[in-house]
Amino acid sequence: MSSFAFSLILFSGLMHALWNLLVKRSRHKTVFIWWMFVCSALLFTLMLPLLPGTFPAPDKTVMLLGAGGACCFFLYHLCNGRAYRSGDLSLTYPLSQTSMLYVPLWGGLLLDERLTVAGGSGMLLVMTGACFIQLRRLSLEEMLRPVRNLSDPSVQAALAAGFIYSLGAVIDKSGVQRYSPLYFTYLLVIFMLGLMTVNLLRSRYRDQVLTEWRENRGLILLSGPVMMGSFLSFRYGLSLSPMSYAVAVRQVSVVIGVLIGIMFLGERCGRIRIASAFLIVVGVFLIRLAAE
Repeated sequence: MSSFAFSLILFSGLMHALWNLLVKRSRHKTVFIWWMFVCSALLFTLMLPLLPGTFPAPDKTVMLLGAGGACCFFLYHLCNGRAYRSGDLSLTYPLSQTSMLYVPLWGGLLLDERLTVAGGSGMLLVMTGACFIQLRRLSLEEMLRPVRNLSDPSVQAALAAGFIYSLGAVIDKSGVQRYSPLYFTYLLVIFMLGLMTVNLLRSRYRDQVLTEWRENRGLILLSGPVMMGSFLSFRYGLSLSPMSYAVAVRQVSVVIGVLIGIMFLGERCGRIRIASAFLIVVGVFLIRLAAE
């Protein structure tokens, strides 16, 4: 992983944390995310004529990868939403991070990626920090609580979210290897916007669309560039680095999210969160050393 790729993924983590902050401040989360994609897709479309060259025609494989990636990330958001809506965050959040268990497996089996000892150790630290950061207390009982609640629908949804995200990461990597990261990101955004629009056609959301625009127009307009920056920088970084390392390094967004919560949202900063954030930072540093 070059310094440039590493910087791109760190920047992506920052933008990811920022757009999650904007979502937290919104009223109707699902509708707000749809508006984010509307703004991002519109901004992207307006930018295309200003780019040098012409839009390269995607072949069937690229279109399938774009559609498949969009489906994975759309389902990931749905599963996460269901898990967080009906379950305890300290129970469901760690399970949604289990994608990092699958990503190295898919990377080795499907993409012929090989991890170094330092890189693997760094990924393990990142995953540990990401899983521990929402624990209410540091005890064996608390750490085993998700395992004892496998019959809970929110736990099942969180586990499904982690697995689905790992599949999306493989599709993402395959897409940016075969096609321009810039234009593949555009296809991904358009496909995801289409899926979200279909979801919003349900009657429960009809009154919320205009309400969200009226109440949070400024946040919505800001969210489009922020989300586009997150999407583009990650996929450019992903095209230049092993998938396993890229997904792990992007977890720095969790640390940034903690800092934002403490500095701007008045959230409490417990010892577990500090220690977990430290593990993630050390893990990211090890990955950077291993990938040189």
